[in-house]
Amino acid sequence: MDKITLADAKTRLSELVDRVEAGDSIDITRRGKRVARLAAVAQARKPVDAIALRALTDAQPKHEQGAAELVRDMRDGDRY
Repeated sequence: MDKITLADAKTRLSELVDRVEAGDSIDITRRGKRVARLAAVAQARKPVDAIALRALTDAQPKHEQGAAELVRDMRDGDRY
């Protein structure tokens, strides 16, 4: 977390907002004391479309072997 004076924040606001969007949080100080914090707003998550998810998984090819056997085969194939 970075600190910046209020005067500097006024002149560099656009840059600071870009940094906050990228994941930083920035404290703004006045006369050496923290008075505000710039932080990203939590974005609302989209609900999962269960019907579309089911259609996607149903469209995937079926495997004859189980997951553990598949991983073992992949591991052993890369090893030798």
